[in-house]
Amino acid sequence: MATPTLRAVRSRFPDAHFAALVRSYVRPLLDPIPWCDDLIVSPPADTSDPESPTRESTLRLARRLHRERLDLAVLLPNSFRAALLTCLARIPRRVGYARDNRSWLLTDRLDPPRDGRRFTPTPALDYYLKLAQHLGADTADTAMQLFTRPESERRADILWRDAAIPADHPVVLLNPGAKYGDAKMWPPDRFAQVGDQLIDQHHATILLSGAPNERPILDAVQAAARHPFIDLQSRGSDLSLIKSIIRRCDLAITNDTGPRHIAAAFAVPVISIFGPTDPQWTDIHFTRERIIRHPVDCGPCGKKICPLDHRCMTLIPPERVAIEAADLLYQT
Repeated sequence: MATPTLRAVRSRFPDAHFAALVRSYVRPLLDPIPWCDDLIVSPPADTSDPESPTRESTLRLARRLHRERLDLAVLLPNSFRAALLTCLARIPRRVGYARDNRSWLLTDRLDPPRDGRRFTPTPALDYYLKLAQHLGADTADTAMQLFTRPESERRADILWRDAAIPADHPVVLLNPGAKYGDAKMWPPDRFAQVGDQLIDQHHATILLSGAPNERPILDAVQAAARHPFIDLQSRGSDLSLIKSIIRRCDLAITNDTGPRHIAAAFAVPVISIFGPTDPQWTDIHFTRERIIRHPVDCGPCGKKICPLDHRCMTLIPPERVAIEAADLLYQT
């Protein structure tokens, strides 16, 4: 969702040296993005918890950024650490939202959208673009974009050949996991039923995708299915390869998680199944996306684990998803 902002800022400063500071797991997603001259990886501070940087790691990274002689920092995260880091790096101009008690660390402070004291649900894509707009960039193009490398395309070619994926039938990717938590996941047997229906009715090839720690979820989907699916994790897929795989698919069916955005960034139709999260926060303005959700009195709650009976997900029938899938597959 940040890619339209990266593109807009590059267009605003076409002759600048443009570096993006990213976490290690984000690098293969953005690489080889054409708008950034350099992808600087933020080193993990603690191998036991890479999301919890120490003071020493922040200071080391600040010194490195200072050596880059940067003139402008555009802070997409709302975190206090992001603002502190660019201030310690002595970057003269620091643009970001006035949140998380960090206003005093910024030179250009944008007010986040509010309704009284509460933050107004705003798509992250638009939220980021406001920063580029503040810099005078043209932000009319809101399309997300990602790119692949030739070596990843060759690996995808080999996978297509080894799996004997036919060229004359639709290829559909199922992504039943979600990093956020169990509450965001539609039940595995529902994914299995949709995959089976697409095979029975449309002779589809079903690809099953998930992160390494989602092995039990993938196994549960395949155990519930009547037909065999192509298990990408067992074939050694990684994020670079997944991009090349999704780019070739005719449809992706996923929970509200990463592959949803990867599919849209490659203009691949996508069905996004929502449960406890509010779609208003992550609207991606993609006309070939179908958001499927079942409104419930207790939602959207935003909880990672449902304290009740997961009704926001269990009340979504597989037949509804299969109908939307067929419509997207044959939509011209």
